[in-house]
Amino acid sequence: MNRIEGVILDWAGTAVDFGCFAPVNVFVDIFNQAGIEVTMEEARAPMGMLKIDHIRAMLSMPRISTLWKDKYGRDFSEEDVHRLYAAFEPALMASLTEYTDPIPGVIEAVEALRADGLKIGSTTGYTRSMMDVVTQGAREKGYSPDHLVTPDETGSYGRPYPYMIYRNMEHLKLSASWKVVKAGDTASDIQEGIQAGVWSIGVVIGSSEMGLSQEEYDRLSAAERAEAIERTRRAFLANGADFTIDTLAELPALIGTINQMLAKGERPGQAQRLQTAEL
Repeated sequence: MNRIEGVILDWAGTAVDFGCFAPVNVFVDIFNQAGIEVTMEEARAPMGMLKIDHIRAMLSMPRISTLWKDKYGRDFSEEDVHRLYAAFEPALMASLTEYTDPIPGVIEAVEALRADGLKIGSTTGYTRSMMDVVTQGAREKGYSPDHLVTPDETGSYGRPYPYMIYRNMEHLKLSASWKVVKAGDTASDIQEGIQAGVWSIGVVIGSSEMGLSQEEYDRLSAAERAEAIERTRRAFLANGADFTIDTLAELPALIGTINQMLAKGERPGQAQRLQTAEL
């Protein structure tokens, strides 16, 4: 039957940790400790990648690379990458328990998807040891997908490689990539979905791409919220998303729409081309 069989969700910024603040704050801190002041925007730009790859991506940014060379008199090395990561991992582990709250509406959306017979997988930029903390905290608060794959299970080939999605498909016995939806909150999530050949969906509110905490978002005026939502939506579409949704609460209805498209023979990528034509 031509219909969606499974949904694969990102974790921080999509299912838990509104705004994806746990890793961002630590990235800023470890660079500051190394004498390099980075912005929140720079710390967020590679979000969704395996965290050591994220550090490498930050060091490769022209402004940060120049600051590093000015301070240390040389280009950064792999030794520097690993030294920063050695500071990052324990700092993140120490704070992760504070960032496991499910984003509002997520638990109800997952219940609705399961009631429709869908399986729930998940991928992440966190390592398995980090996810041991996150999954326990989220489970205690009512959120637990059917399966989790971390980059540890794919030879450290995290996003944007598609392998974590494929491992989910194998475990959950999903029959075809075009019968799978991937939802996430970063450009890396969107690229992971595209490269896996699944339907790739950007979740706007609470996303790392939007970059606002729950409190900051709640303080926005109606006009400011609309602007932040539209800016984030356009960023996802520019990165190739098939669709965007404001929150995961909209996902069950969107899957109904995708099922109608599948019945007509449409496949991932076709909806995105129509939407980007409007930008």
